[in-house]
Amino acid sequence: MDMQVSSPDPFETAAKPLWEAARAGDDAAYRAALALIAARVRAYLRRRMEHGAADVEDVVQETLLAIHLQRGTHEPGWPLANWVLSIARYKWVDHARRHGRRGALHDPLDSVDETLLVQPHDGSADARHDLAGLLAQLPAAQQQAIALTKIEGLSLEEAAAQTGVTVSALKVQVHRGLRKLAAWVAAPARGAR
Repeated sequence: MDMQVSSPDPFETAAKPLWEAARAGDDAAYRAALALIAARVRAYLRRRMEHGAADVEDVVQETLLAIHLQRGTHEPGWPLANWVLSIARYKWVDHARRHGRRGALHDPLDSVDETLLVQPHDGSADARHDLAGLLAQLPAAQQQAIALTKIEGLSLEEAAAQTGVTVSALKVQVHRGLRKLAAWVAAPARGAR
């Protein structure tokens, strides 16, 4: 009888050693791991989100920020892909809820075994401190836009009404702020911005 052995996941093979080195303090490995993670998350989200690339990129940036803030929750013995995709799924669901796309939430989760998915730890004091420090470096309009839509969970319409700006302007502020945050998270020395 011929037994078929599954080949290892190329993402896991490439990203896991980089992630382990990053956990040990290697900034270059951290940037390389984030690049691989971003590509994997982007592909995952493109298969699930029927709307434009801007929405996909917004959720990719939110996911990368969450991964940075929750990096200590990954258990070294667990597959990195499952941990990453579980965070991406939560960010995708949050995005769909904010935008009223409930039907999209019923798509399958790829070939990820849901029993291995890690639930991100919300409410961590360290994560809140990291997030507050990062947000404080953004311009006030971007801080407010991100706080209202991504942290408080208001829809774009609700946040625009509260701030007195158009939905388009608010979306631009959120997108620019998330891009800056993602760049800072991926930077080798966060103190040198």
